[in-house]
Amino acid sequence: MPGDNPRAQQKATGLPADVIILDLEDAVSQTNKEAARQQVQSTLEQTDYGQREVVVRVNRLETQCCEEDLTALASNPPDAILLPKVESADELFTATVTLNALGAPSDLAVWAMIETPLGIQHIEEIVTATPRLACVVAGTADLASALRITHSSTQLGLLYALSRLVLAARASHIDAIDGVFFNLQDSNGLRHSCETGRQLGFDGKSLIHPSQIETANNVFSPDPESIAYARKVVAAWSELDAHKQGVLVVDDQLIEALHVRDAERLVELSAAINAMEQDSQAS
Repeated sequence: MPGDNPRAQQKATGLPADVIILDLEDAVSQTNKEAARQQVQSTLEQTDYGQREVVVRVNRLETQCCEEDLTALASNPPDAILLPKVESADELFTATVTLNALGAPSDLAVWAMIETPLGIQHIEEIVTATPRLACVVAGTADLASALRITHSSTQLGLLYALSRLVLAARASHIDAIDGVFFNLQDSNGLRHSCETGRQLGFDGKSLIHPSQIETANNVFSPDPESIAYARKVVAAWSELDAHKQGVLVVDDQLIEALHVRDAERLVELSAAINAMEQDSQAS
């Protein structure tokens, strides 16, 4: 949401979203950059977002605005800083050096938005550039434009680029977030876009309006049957380990360690979703 929109930022305290991104870049006009920066600082100081992560998207690294953004955020940090249009490992390294020089907390994470063909070409180096990097975000609109393809819910022309991004993220054990869907009236298109993103392996989806949250949450959340089965697998594996047996079968399915890891992740994800729902209801 725009960094210069205090009403939207306040409203976000009750949204059932995992992450709130306050934007100082594209959503803010050049003449309003300083006002947006001050508003974001005020929001970070005064607004309680509960369990939601708060991320601030700064301006491009080579701009004076970015230097001013990082200076302001180093002493009043969000959970993470999102760098736009990252195309090389050097950019992330420079951002890390800058944050360290400004005295930013060591646990201040950095997210990278990959929006260009060059960013995709360098994605393997980007995801290993700094230990601060916690997430990569697909900037599908800019990427589609650069590739001269239609930005649609099927994302057909983006499949190679998005799969490469997810593969690099998984290899480095960081999260990956799919890009936005712009047509607020096309609910079927949004669902299809979310389903495509989940099938590609993304952890979630960037959204531009609160009306999109319910669909994204439904698509990216595990269904109750999967959660129940995952709990059964975790419990059975725990008992198996206690008895030092070598084979585990649950509901006629042979279970190995990789299945248990997947089940444990689902159980943890379910707990996080429940906590977020309770937080949203309380707000």
